[in-house]
Amino acid sequence: MEPRAVVDIPWLAKQIATLTEKLDTGSVTGSQRADISESQDSITTDVDIDPDQLSIVDVRDTWEFEEIGHIPEAVNIPFDSFRSETGKTGMLPERANWERLLTAAGIAETDNIVAYDDTHGVFAARFLLTAEVYGHPPERLHLLNGDYSAWNQEYNTVSGTDADTTTTDSSTYKTTAQSDVTSSPLVGYETVQAAVDDPMAVLVDTRDPSEYAAGHLPGAINLDWRAVVDDETRGLKPPSERKAIFDSAGITPETHVVLYCNTARRISHTYIVLRSLGYTDIDFYEGSLTEWRARDGTLETADTT
Repeated sequence: MEPRAVVDIPWLAKQIATLTEKLDTGSVTGSQRADISESQDSITTDVDIDPDQLSIVDVRDTWEFEEIGHIPEAVNIPFDSFRSETGKTGMLPERANWERLLTAAGIAETDNIVAYDDTHGVFAARFLLTAEVYGHPPERLHLLNGDYSAWNQEYNTVSGTDADTTTTDSSTYKTTAQSDVTSSPLVGYETVQAAVDDPMAVLVDTRDPSEYAAGHLPGAINLDWRAVVDDETRGLKPPSERKAIFDSAGITPETHVVLYCNTARRISHTYIVLRSLGYTDIDFYEGSLTEWRARDGTLETADTT
C-alpha cells in the first residue's frame, strides 16, 4: 500500500462520471441525491488514474448488492467468497480461487481497484490486503473513504448487476505472488514471538477494549480499529487526527509495528490506514490470536499486565 491507498467519495464519483459520461436515470434510485456527473470541489487530487483501468469492488453480500443497491459500475465479490476457513495461511483464499473470483469480475492485473463495503471499510480492507498478498501492485489498491451508506447519502445508486464483467479478450487474472509468510506484509508465529521480546517493536491489538482485557499478547497495546473512524461520516477521520491517534498510542512512522486481532480482518483496516499515512515498517500477523492460541502462545489479561 502507498500513501494514496485511501480515496474520497467525490473523487470516485468523478471517475465514474468520466467512465460512463452519463448515468442511465432509469436505473437509479434516490432522485434527490446528486448525479455523479456533478462537479465537486473536495476531491482527492493526487490520485491520477485511467478510468478505463478502474475496477470498483463491492464486498457486501450478493443480495445487498442486487436488491439494496450499489455504486454505479461496481462489481460484487462477497466477503465470504474470498474468506477461507481452512486456508493454509490464516484465512486467505486459495490462489486458484482468488484468480477465479477476479477473472469472473473482469478485473485485470493492471487495474486500479477501489473497494468498499457498508461497515466503515473493514471488510473492503481485507479484500485489498488479500490482493496485495497475491501480488496486485500496491499503488493500484485503494480503500474508499466512506462506505455504501455514505455514498448513498450523496450520490445515486443502481440495483441489479449493473456492471458488465465480461472482458473483450477473455483474459484470466493471474497472481504473481504466493500466499505465505514470505509474502510481505505477512509474518508468522515465530516472528511475532520474537517481536514480543523486541524493545523496538510495538504489538498492536486492534480489537475492542473488552476483548483486549480478556487476553492479549504480552506487552501489546490496545488500539481499536474503529478509533480512526468517523461515525458521522462513516469514513475516516482527517489525516491529522489519524496521525495524532497513532502518535498518542506510541505508534510513529519510525516504529516497527506488529498488528493482530482474532482472525486478521480488523487489522486489515488498520494496516491500510497506517500505510495511507506513510507508515512502512508494518508486520501483519495473518494467524493472529486464532493461531497464537492454537500454539499455546502466552497471553496476558488485564489482571496480569
